[in-house]
Amino acid sequence: MASYVSVPRDLTKVKSKVMFNLTKRQLICFSVAALIGVPSFFLIKKIAPINTAVMCMMLIMMPLFFLAMYEKNGEPLEVILRHFIQATFVRPKERPYKTDNYYEALIRVSQTRKKIAKIAGRRKKA
Repeated sequence: MASYVSVPRDLTKVKSKVMFNLTKRQLICFSVAALIGVPSFFLIKKIAPINTAVMCMMLIMMPLFFLAMYEKNGEPLEVILRHFIQATFVRPKERPYKTDNYYEALIRVSQTRKKIAKIAGRRKKA
């Protein structure tokens, strides 16, 4: 019996794996999460029950896990967050866009020419 391996059509979406079938980005984020989360667990465990220490460690480590794993439309989480912050807080809410309708511009030009011809006609008669 033959086994088949699916090959993606778009090779730009294929990420190179470094170690443990993880990308370099994932390895960095997971190691930073471990460097922050494990010591925090032991510090919190001294003053609170183990259940609370585990939950606090998870809350501390989850943002780094999201940074490592979440990707939408080929963009990582920090790019998506930057776009969201710019659209929500930095850029103005109303984006005034004034179009110059070509036909209205032609009408304005013709009306202006009529006014000029009317004024010029008065001067010739006088």
